[in-house]
Amino acid sequence: MESITGAMVGREREQEVLSEFVTAAEGRALVLRGDTGVGKSALLDHAAALAAGERHRVVRAAGVEAESQLPFAGLHQFLYPLLPHIDRLDDGHREVFDVVFGRGEDSPPSVMTLGIAVLDVLSLAASQQPVLLVLDDGQWLDTASIEVCGFVGRRLTGSSVKLLVGLRSDVSSGFDTAALPQLAVTTLSEKASEQLLDLRHPGLDPVVRRLVLDEAQGNALALLELPPHVPRGGLPTDNREALSGYPGVPLPQRLQQVYGDRIRALGAAVRTELLRGALDGVGAGTAARHPRGTRYRMLNADEAAAGGLLDVDPLSGDFVFRHPLVRSTVVQLATPNERRAAHAALAQVHREDVERRATHLAAATVDPDEEVAAALEAAAESVTRRGGAMVAVSWLTRAAELSERPEERSRRLGDAAFVAGHAGLLGQARQLVGSGSTPGGHSPASVVAAAYAALYEDGDVRSSRRHVVAAIENLRDNGVQDSHEVLTRLINLLLAINQYASDEAAWERTHALLDTLGDLVPAHSRIYQDAWGDVVRRGSGVRERVENAFAALRDPEPWDITRLGVAAYHVDVLGQYRPLLERALDRESGTGAMATSMTMLHQIMLDQLAVGEWDEAERTGQRCLELATSHRHMLFAHHARAYLGLLAAMRGHSDRARRLQAAVDAWARPRGVGFLTQIADATGATAALTEGDYEAAYLHAIGITPPGTFTPYAHQAPRTLLDLVEAALHTGRHEEARTHALAARQARLPDISPRLAVVTHGALAMTATDPAEADHHYHRAETHPAASTFPYELARIRLAHGIHLRHAHGRKAARLPLTLATETFERLGAPAWAERSRAELRAAGATPLASSAHLATLTWQERRIAGLAAGGLTNKEIGARMHLSPRTVSSHLYRVFPKLGITSRAALRDALGKLPDGQDA
Repeated sequence: MESITGAMVGREREQEVLSEFVTAAEGRALVLRGDTGVGKSALLDHAAALAAGERHRVVRAAGVEAESQLPFAGLHQFLYPLLPHIDRLDDGHREVFDVVFGRGEDSPPSVMTLGIAVLDVLSLAASQQPVLLVLDDGQWLDTASIEVCGFVGRRLTGSSVKLLVGLRSDVSSGFDTAALPQLAVTTLSEKASEQLLDLRHPGLDPVVRRLVLDEAQGNALALLELPPHVPRGGLPTDNREALSGYPGVPLPQRLQQVYGDRIRALGAAVRTELLRGALDGVGAGTAARHPRGTRYRMLNADEAAAGGLLDVDPLSGDFVFRHPLVRSTVVQLATPNERRAAHAALAQVHREDVERRATHLAAATVDPDEEVAAALEAAAESVTRRGGAMVAVSWLTRAAELSERPEERSRRLGDAAFVAGHAGLLGQARQLVGSGSTPGGHSPASVVAAAYAALYEDGDVRSSRRHVVAAIENLRDNGVQDSHEVLTRLINLLLAINQYASDEAAWERTHALLDTLGDLVPAHSRIYQDAWGDVVRRGSGVRERVENAFAALRDPEPWDITRLGVAAYHVDVLGQYRPLLERALDRESGTGAMATSMTMLHQIMLDQLAVGEWDEAERTGQRCLELATSHRHMLFAHHARAYLGLLAAMRGHSDRARRLQAAVDAWARPRGVGFLTQIADATGATAALTEGDYEAAYLHAIGITPPGTFTPYAHQAPRTLLDLVEAALHTGRHEEARTHALAARQARLPDISPRLAVVTHGALAMTATDPAEADHHYHRAETHPAASTFPYELARIRLAHGIHLRHAHGRKAARLPLTLATETFERLGAPAWAERSRAELRAAGATPLASSAHLATLTWQERRIAGLAAGGLTNKEIGARMHLSPRTVSSHLYRVFPKLGITSRAALRDALGKLPDGQDA
């Protein structure tokens, strides 16, 4: 029988598009999308032949359902023929591919890193001759490979590489959102259908011919395969269902029945060969070009080839399935025992591949088998490190089912639930812990998963803490052994709960509990204990411990990275590890640890906030909010809202900041989530400072910590040091400001983190009464090696320094720090701070360039208050007229001054006179 792709009829439009695609001067990508059997594979073959004629190198791959859960399995097909070019890369780039070929021990590279490396390899290959990558059945490609292919496909312009992908329209995949150009492959026209049918099956009875045309409805595969299976005689010609032989059966299923008839006619040995090939993902059509040794090689299957079920790959000489429907039909027709026997044989074929061997063993096994369960557990650990946490959940669940001992079953279900929780599958985690509970109580593993669900979904810090503490105490009292993984998970979860609660009494009880465990508490958990709780009192040496822990990481789980990342945030060295976080985030997105991805997004946003990348921080925060909301992780959703509110406050978007502040506070305060209520208070303080409402800023700041001390276990207490000091100074509370600055020095905050060093020296300078002391601390703050990595705080310190210099040393001395502060505020996108700084520059005798936003418009109330003040009324008199307190009037005037570009009440009349008519908002 001729190959299915032996004729091209009725595809003139598609052939023209493909000809233009292949002969184009530079690289591009194209996706062919159509129904099963419509002719996509024939068009891919046609494009490959055109490319070969144009002296292109053609590299082919095919997605197969059997490999859709194995990370990078598809990419391996594309890269294997290019190994000589990979070997030409330098060591750093070559190591990127180790995870794809299963040779490396390091963490998997990010999509971007791997994508760039693939582009480098393709560039090397294309330097010798143009390259065409052809992928059939792309919908079955694993997620990791799809992401890399999408990344590469969008960046081929200017190269000599082209990517052509065939997709089934009835199966969703990651290519649906890859933003690659598409060509719809529709059914053949009536005329083309007749031509193809007459070409391949000449001399058909007219009635049968008409029936085939009507049944096929332009589907090329149906036109080729149905005619031999339509009854030729003995039936009434007006009974169309009887004539078709498959009444009421949809076309794809009808074609499977056609193939099924041929498969049943084969001998048992040949059916066994086909089944092994199908279960191992042997490809279909000429796209099935796999590296020798990576697939089961079907032997002695000439009978199947003669029956139109197999073709022969012209390059390798191996048998391949004629069409994907043949492969799926082979599997469907096999009995359960036949499938298990085939999987057992395939496990031996892949005995050197941890993941493939384990999946085949699991499918071959019915009764509990500890060896198979252990193999699946090892495969789950392997795939988790390769970014496949969701796959790991299913493998660990199957490992639990095959466990011989109840305690092993419970442990593995707990492991599955733990990974499911981090993958964002909280509902599945709850089901797993329910099925893994021991009679008469809850297992420690089930407590971990249940507490994670309660914490993530509803911010339940109270009951989750009680359950976790009880589980830890139970393990301790029962004589837990060293290296108890569930105990470590419970300890780390308790520390996370305490961080969110920010409750002093709970933290002190936790310290006492962990002290009773002694060396059972891992070194990393001790870092979390000191960094996540009270960095002021326990932060000495934490930064060095965090740096050493990161340096020692080898093949980490995703949650190992984020936990140390949280510790790095608390000591302000997170920026060093942002590349690692970004790589891990790329790896986990889609199929990995989704809950952990949310924490990674939080941490990336925090670093973007710190270094002044505020536009990027906004996008990261919104991405995290959408991800958390879609997974119903309300704790992380409100965590994202809290940071977005803080960012809005820093930028002067006060209305949005206060809306987010109110939403976070209303959700977090009743639940006792102090970590978030503190951020809400910090948002209020920042918004008020930005507006010049220093009284409100002071009240918000002392809600976090009173002046002169740092409330224990309040993570925002040291972080709002500068806010409290500035607000106190502007409201005449000089003693409180000085006391707070001295308390920071007494607490040795500069030794804890670089940011705290900068702001402590800034606070000491602002509150110093001795000009020489002030100059000394301003110099220490502005010349700190890390000062430039905290531009918002540095600009505020420089603004204060400029004001100090203008009064102490004259206007000329003030201009440099004021100019630097103004430039920084402009770059950050903090217009209110920029205008305040510009006003000081003018007072220093400089003429700053006009702000891009220029002077903000006054509200009606601000215009009214400014007019009364310009007329000579005092704040008390203005307040009496407008029914406001004198402090509120003062706050409004503080907001008016930078808007008008002035620094004193005396300048009000002239500034108001320059406003355009009607500028009263």
